[in-house]
Amino acid sequence: MDPVFLDNSLWRNIYCNLAGDSAGCAAREYSAGMLPTGMEWLAFALAAAAIIGLFVNGVLGGVIVLIWGERRLFGRFQTRTGPNRWGPFGLLTPVADAIKTMFKEDVVPKDADRILFNLAPVMIAAPALLVFSVIPFGVGTYVADLNVGVLFIMAITSLTTLAVLTAAWSSGNRIAILSAFRSVALLISYEIPMALALVGVIMLAGSMSLGQIIGAQSIPFILVQPLAVFVFFIAAMAEMARAPFDLTEAESELAAGYLNDYASMKFGIFFLAEFMAEISTSAIITVLFLSGWRGWEPVPSHLWFGAKLILVLFVIIWFRMTLPRLRIDQVLKLAWKGLFELTLINIIVTAVLIAIWPEPTTTRLWIMAAVNWPVAIISIWAVSKLLGTSGYDDTEPDSDAPVYPVATEQIPGSAVHISGVTGPDTQARMSSPANSHIEQGGN
Repeated sequence: MDPVFLDNSLWRNIYCNLAGDSAGCAAREYSAGMLPTGMEWLAFALAAAAIIGLFVNGVLGGVIVLIWGERRLFGRFQTRTGPNRWGPFGLLTPVADAIKTMFKEDVVPKDADRILFNLAPVMIAAPALLVFSVIPFGVGTYVADLNVGVLFIMAITSLTTLAVLTAAWSSGNRIAILSAFRSVALLISYEIPMALALVGVIMLAGSMSLGQIIGAQSIPFILVQPLAVFVFFIAAMAEMARAPFDLTEAESELAAGYLNDYASMKFGIFFLAEFMAEISTSAIITVLFLSGWRGWEPVPSHLWFGAKLILVLFVIIWFRMTLPRLRIDQVLKLAWKGLFELTLINIIVTAVLIAIWPEPTTTRLWIMAAVNWPVAIISIWAVSKLLGTSGYDDTEPDSDAPVYPVATEQIPGSAVHISGVTGPDTQARMSSPANSHIEQGGN
């Protein structure tokens, strides 16, 4: 057994309890395993299957909890109760929704490409699951620690664009195809600033391994790289097509967007992929900018990671409920004329600081933070001014335009009828204090 596997505590505890007679497990003081000698290959297969099942079911369970928690938060934000019928506090509502979705009729359009139509839900769910294979959830708790973990995440998440295109094109629906075109414009535009935002993190850590990036954060990189956090968070919201960037599923003009012809569990898989992407994005932000599982003793590392993950999820939901949907031109303008320039500023400033301090200590990281925060504030302010809407000129009406009375002008008494009063008494009643609001145009 390769020592790399045994360095992983999750893998080691499962494998060595199955094949304890192996040399690597014996060196780590494991007793005889459950399987006889010579069955190490079976122990390897069972350990792999157990870890895959653990992560997949853990993510799916997290999605169910997230759906419930998000809907409860929506209720609080909108001054209502939220789901509260099925189970205590409505905890079984997502389960009821899942059962209902499973038993819906699976309709396939007549002109659809059936192979691609059925493949698209798998294509969009697989990347969201694969991201978790490189996320360290605690000390020695991960599936794989790749030395190119950041690059792997960026490559895998870019497959979402292809899945959306496949879903729309295979359905043969004009509305779905229009939604896919929007998705291509949106996702490609924001993938570039998202990737560039991570360059500063990679330079500071000196590695693309997520484990080594966590190890390099003697102070969280959210303090050292505020501009990178800002750009990455905005770009991630756009990549997830979450409000205010949900142009691919704009109900007012595109119905359900590229999902327009999907039903039953095919639609359910797209729905699951959206929430899995939300969890994976929160996990990536936790690892890259919030020092991952690092925290203070004696709290276990897994609890630290979970607490930070929940905090990021709350901010994402809060962000979604606060801002209205943007227009397509505003979204693309923000990506190319705002976030892209901010990433370049961050790369230049970080490169200069790394040139001064090639191996930054904790004290030097604090100095970098003191330099980067003013740069981030000034840069964001300058970009907001450049992208802001220009002032509107006060226009004068045409000379021949009709003039209508407004609420601040006195309404002639002859134009008002007061029940029970006729003739000259009308003007007197109009000037009385009881009816003064009528003279001012009130109701």
